Amino acid sequence: MPVTVFVETALQDDVRNLVAALNAHIEPLAPAEFNYTMSVEDMADDDTTVFVARDEDGSAVGIGALKDHGDGLGEVKRMFTLPEVRGKRVGVRLLNAIQDKARVSGHRRLVLETGTGDGYAGAWRLYENAGFTKCGPVLDYPESEYSAFFEKELKLGGFEELFQ
Repeated sequence: MPVTVFVETALQDDVRNLVAALNAHIEPLAPAEFNYTMSVEDMADDDTTVFVARDEDGSAVGIGALKDHGDGLGEVKRMFTLPEVRGKRVGVRLLNAIQDKARVSGHRRLVLETGTGDGYAGAWRLYENAGFTKCGPVLDYPESEYSAFFEKELKLGGFEELFQ
């Protein structure tokens, strides 16, 4: 399935629809206080880059975001693909684009919070296959049975690696 990933504004109907679908997916999986959503308006902040995966017809089929926390730390946020494209490597393409942007932007470490249980098995596989490892709580997320935390150290992007 040909899919292209673009950096786009969060303030568009395609992204709003994907965020609504993501929220509908996660809401029944944990109590509300453990669903760490991020609004489309928050995603439009200058510290966040939004990635949209589009199919050959130009339809948005997945999203992800990179939030910059400063000091070389980035956070993977709002990863989601439509159910009909799961297993077709759309999530891999999104996560690769996020990691590429993070490297070029000088991030040395990526972290993320995701849920636990069967509803998140695919997400865990995606992150582990991409080299993320489980870790303790990150940023200001509390430890809970509803959260799993992952991290990945990044190598520098671009030509800087040649001069180290």
